[in-house]
Amino acid sequence: MIIRCDNCSVSLQIDESKVPSGSFTVRCPRCQNMLRAHRKVDGSGTSTAEQLVANKPAPAVADGAQNFASKESEFQINTALRSLLSALQTEKTKLDTDDEDEKPRRVLLCLGNRRDVVAKALADAGYKVYMAETPAQANERLREGKTNVVIFSPDFAPEYGGAAILQQKANAMYSSERRRLFLVSLEDTGTTMNAQEAFLRNLNLIINARDIAQMPLILNRALHDYNELYHYFNQALDLDPI
Repeated sequence: MIIRCDNCSVSLQIDESKVPSGSFTVRCPRCQNMLRAHRKVDGSGTSTAEQLVANKPAPAVADGAQNFASKESEFQINTALRSLLSALQTEKTKLDTDDEDEKPRRVLLCLGNRRDVVAKALADAGYKVYMAETPAQANERLREGKTNVVIFSPDFAPEYGGAAILQQKANAMYSSERRRLFLVSLEDTGTTMNAQEAFLRNLNLIINARDIAQMPLILNRALHDYNELYHYFNQALDLDPI
């Protein structure tokens, strides 16, 4: 039986005589990612092709797609014109792009019951929203490198241990990778924007579920502060703000 790791893409050959019937978990020896697989009634496992289909990148929601495209186009045009004017006036050799607050952002939702209401709130605010149903879909979307903001909740894909896998992935990242991921926990018990609690849990932001209506405002403010914190660091490494 062959299982493909959705984190590092390695293919694992497993002795079928040792595989239990139904669902089971196995740890990837390369990246230590926990994989969940299923053995069918006839004794066969899910094929690699079927795994690829099931683990395709988290799809984008339809709501707000036009709004995001319009905002992204406007941002690119305004940034180019502003940077060109600045370069001509100051004879700079490099164009400036400092308008991270106006930058249209992509966000990946790894949520349970509240995913639809959160998706609508963020899409209406101009975000490009992707919605994952499994940790594998979330990982495939992140591997594309265009999405830096992840919002997850404890009830995300519980049958796969979704929230725990996402937290495990963040904890295992190198510092250079972790700085490029803005991880947000949406929960019932935490205090919104409690920086100390977020730091202790290796999160960037905590949002209480009572504050979903204000989520775009909270997220924009938190991202602004985060980009301000790493402004000179990103500038030195020639990295764009999140």
